[in-house]
This record gives sequence, C-alpha cells and structure tokens, in this order.
Amino acid sequence: MDQKRKTYEEAVRELSLMLMYLTRVGDNNEFCRYRELSWKGYNFELLDRLSQEEMIYQPRNRRGYEKYLYLSRSGIQEAQKLLREYGLCDKALNERYEFRDILPAEAGQAAEIEQICFPPNEACTEAMMRERAIQVPELFLVAVDRESGQIAGFLNGIATNEYSFRDEFFSDASLHDPEGINVMLLGLDVLPNYRGQGLAKEIVFQYLRREWERGRKMVFLTCLKQKVKMYRRMGFQDRGIANSSWGGEQWHEMNYVLNI
Repeated sequence: MDQKRKTYEEAVRELSLMLMYLTRVGDNNEFCRYRELSWKGYNFELLDRLSQEEMIYQPRNRRGYEKYLYLSRSGIQEAQKLLREYGLCDKALNERYEFRDILPAEAGQAAEIEQICFPPNEACTEAMMRERAIQVPELFLVAVDRESGQIAGFLNGIATNEYSFRDEFFSDASLHDPEGINVMLLGLDVLPNYRGQGLAKEIVFQYLRREWERGRKMVFLTCLKQKVKMYRRMGFQDRGIANSSWGGEQWHEMNYVLNI
C-alpha cells in the first residue's frame, strides 16, 4: 500500500467508496436482479464528485435524487482495489477471483477450457475461441483465480442489432457490431474443480451489470432443456425452441431485458 500521507478529502473519498461497496444490497428488481444498490448517507459534494468521476450512478425522479445509488463498474473495481490495499475483507468470490476482460495471451487457455466444458459437438473450435478472444475482448469476461493466475471460468458473446439467435454467431466473430444494442452470449464455461461455489452465477451477474452500464437493451443465450431452470433463477425468460441447431442439438432461446 502506498504510504504517502493522504489528504482529508482523499481519505474520505476512499473510505466512502469502500463503505458503499461493502454495504450494497440487491435492489429486488425482478428484471435486474444483478444490480446492487447502496443507501445514501454521504456528503453531497462527495456524491457529486463520485458521479462526475463516473464511480456511481444517482437515479432521479421528478422530485430529485433517489435515496440510493448504484456503483458503476469502475466504482466497483476501484473499491475492490482499495479493499486489497487497506487489507480489508471482501466477499469470498471477489477475494478469490479477479473479474475482468480477457487478455490476448489468454486466448489459448480459453480455447482449452471450452474443450473441457463442452462435448465435441457443442464446443467451439480452438480457432473460433481464439478469434473471439482477440477480436472481441470487451465482451469476454473471465474469472481469474488470484492464487494460481489461471482462468477458472468465463462468459463470452458478441454485440448485434438482431433479436434472434443463429448458428453463425458462434462461428463468425466478424458479425460483432461494437454499437449493437443486444448481446448474444456464446458460452458460459467453468472448470469442473471450480463448480458448486456460485462462480457461474457471479460471472453472469457481473456480465449483465457491465452490459447494462453500456446501455445494451437485451441479452440472449441458447441452452439445453435441462439448463432452462438454472437460467430462469438468474432472471432469464424462456422464449421456446431456438432457431439455432448448433451441434445438432435442440436448444431453448432465453433472453434478459437490461434497458427498456
């Protein structure tokens, strides 16, 4: 930790940001279950500063600001960094894993994980996975084990203005439109020895929160019938049998509304 003496304003800002992060709770919105809010009780000038820095969002109604706030992705990342610097405890998953965009050098590792997590007819080829990781890293979220430095799981997708899933999204990364209003999720992978800890759910929720902040409208995925219940618990809606028949399987298409 930097031993340079901090000013009063710097100390208040950092401690407040950590407190907002540690005291956040789910906002019980059935359409946005991944969002977590923090109740206000902070200096107005500090809140304005954090808003200008895009560390927080302060929702408004016709009468003024609401009594709660949302930490942005940048705010969450800085709070987690400060907790480590101050030697304070975070929730278990964020203590153990770093959640971030994939790095180009990790493309091969992601391709290997895909082969472990999916049967041959469903898994994307090494070339496809490498292409996605290199060309669309901003839509490739990895959970990295802080102790080993290895990827434990990831979720990846591409952005588009389309509203229905098709096989070509899996095989052609050039279909990605950076300005696309929707996201097509292409695969949720968690290595077997990291399962049963809630990691898959955390990866999905962090991904949804990030794309909500980016202003995306909807997120789509396809899954086998036995996985429909799992994704429903995360807030996705089942739209029935998908147009995609990737791997010769019958898939259900599911979606999540981020912004109306």
